[in-house]
Amino acid sequence: MHSSFFPPYHQSTKATRASTRSAQGASDYLRAHDKMASLLPAVARMIALQKDCAAILPEMFNACAVLQFDSDQLTLSIPNAALAAKLKQKLPKLQDALLQRGWQVSAIRLKVQVGNITEKHGAPKSLQLPTQAVSALATLNNALEESPRNAALRAAIDTMIRRHGATK
Repeated sequence: MHSSFFPPYHQSTKATRASTRSAQGASDYLRAHDKMASLLPAVARMIALQKDCAAILPEMFNACAVLQFDSDQLTLSIPNAALAAKLKQKLPKLQDALLQRGWQVSAIRLKVQVGNITEKHGAPKSLQLPTQAVSALATLNNALEESPRNAALRAAIDTMIRRHGATK
C-alpha cells in the first residue's frame, strides 16, 4: 500500500513500527522451522475465527475463546455456566453470522472451563480503621485480663493496633 492512501494522523509511529518488526521477526522465525511453520495457517484461522465471533457477539465473547474448529464443528471455551447459558441462547445468531462470513460451521459446542478465567487482579485492598476504632481496640486490649485464655486475643488486637499506626 502506498502511504498517501492514509491521512497523516494514521501514519505508524516508531513504537508501532518496532512492534511490527518484532512480530515479523517472530513469524519469520516460525516459518523457518518446518514443524512450527505447519501450525501457522491453523493459528491464523483460529485468530480470524476468534475475531469474527467477537465482532458478532462483542458483549458476550470477551471472556470466551475458540478452542477448536474441526470438521465444521466449533468448540468454544466459556469461563462459567451462567455465561454458557446466556451464550447458548445466542448460538443460532452466531452460527448464521459465521455462515454469512464464510465459515462452514454446522455445530457449536460450549465447554465450560473455569480454570481459564483471566481476570486481572489489582493490588489487594488494605483496610484502614478510623482512629476512633483503633483507640477502642487499644482500650479493649488494656481492659482484657492477662491470662493464658486471653493471650491469643490480646496478641491479635495488639497486631491490629500496630498495623493501623496507633500505640498503646
